[in-house]
Amino acid sequence: MSKLISPPDVVGEHLRLCPQDYTCCSSQMEETLALQSERDFLKAIEDNSQFLLTTFTQRHRKFDEFFRELIDLSEKSMNQMFTKTYGRLFTQNARVFQELFVEFRRYYSGGSVSLTEVLSDFWSRLVERVFSLVNPQYQFSEDYLECVSKHAEQLQPFGDVPRKLRVQVSRAFIAARSLSQALATGRDIVNKATKLPADSECVRGLMRQWFCPLCRGLPFLRPCHPMCLNVMKGCLANQADLDTEWNNFIDALYQVSEKLEGPFNMELAADSISVKVSEAIMHMQENSVSISSKVFQGCGNPRPSPVRSKRSPNEPGTNRRPFRTYTPEEKPTTAAGTNLDRLVTELKERLRPMRGFWVSLPHTICNDERKAADVTNEDRCWNGQTRGRYLPDVTADGLVSQINNPEVEVDIARPDVRTRQLIMELRVATNKLRHAQSGQDIDFVDITRPDGAPTLNEGGKCH
Repeated sequence: MSKLISPPDVVGEHLRLCPQDYTCCSSQMEETLALQSERDFLKAIEDNSQFLLTTFTQRHRKFDEFFRELIDLSEKSMNQMFTKTYGRLFTQNARVFQELFVEFRRYYSGGSVSLTEVLSDFWSRLVERVFSLVNPQYQFSEDYLECVSKHAEQLQPFGDVPRKLRVQVSRAFIAARSLSQALATGRDIVNKATKLPADSECVRGLMRQWFCPLCRGLPFLRPCHPMCLNVMKGCLANQADLDTEWNNFIDALYQVSEKLEGPFNMELAADSISVKVSEAIMHMQENSVSISSKVFQGCGNPRPSPVRSKRSPNEPGTNRRPFRTYTPEEKPTTAAGTNLDRLVTELKERLRPMRGFWVSLPHTICNDERKAADVTNEDRCWNGQTRGRYLPDVTADGLVSQINNPEVEVDIARPDVRTRQLIMELRVATNKLRHAQSGQDIDFVDITRPDGAPTLNEGGKCH
């Protein structure tokens, strides 16, 4: 580097970025230092945003593993419970239950799946199977069983269980999926926002504050704190405009997290699937005579079975067994190594400090003693020309406020397209989270509409 430095006291007419007074920097040295200032700037952003990136990445992985394992454990629990309770009758009809969990996984993974339709189809298939089992003395054609299924809504053979399960499972799955997707969105937005390159005017400001003192022979002189703020606010003007939508996004994430540990608890919903399905089957068994009579009236008398079944579901060997419930103190811990309460508590603790991140980033960087002089050191700092007090005012936050920034020339009429796209992504993610708080599923938002507002149909989906 010594080859790039001119002898001391050379007039700096050759400099493009630093004051053209006496200097010890050559043109090549100035260019090299300008590139270094940009690298230092991007590194400062990366270092200060690492908390965000790590949190979103790790929390997404933790929640995703946890939710997927809850679904696996719920299916395993149902298989074990029903195999013990119903034996061969369950294994012969296991495909009905397997398909239910296939659809649950597809929904959680982001598939275009209606949980209401999935559960409705499940109950329709189940009523056909159970109706055949409680009436082994008859032989039913596919058309007859289809008639049974059509009468199910009117007869309610499973009582109120399908409605209760639909409400509980839908709310929990919608909240779980929206949270997992939002954590991935947060990770991606931080990744993109922190890698936006510095433009030439920003690099000019960075060079002037960090390395022009070196060219003046003052290598240990830090820029005045207000000067640093003006440079950073100019360089980060577009990112600062993320702040409003970012805060809305963080708030919505926090609120969905609270729902998950309360009324939309995915852990409780997953645990309850097998129990509620069993309750539904019991209800139909206990009311089989009345239900069958009404079906026969509506669908006609079925044909007697040529060979009567040796065992009906009410005979020995198919006894109903009591099902275990968990107290709060002994909530099951999955192989992911935790339970939902702990995951949510940890997430909420990490979300709180994220509010206001983009607006406060210039202050965070300038509060680093390696980047700027202490705020109380007003006279022994670099003011852009020499050692001394920095007189210009500090600009406000955001792109529009940079119109009179004394350190970085910002074209406020040309917002950064990439940042505007990130703002839109935040709005879409926040909208999904807000609908999830109400138990509503939103799988598409028409962002081309002037008001950006989705429309809800009666199923709670946005189109």
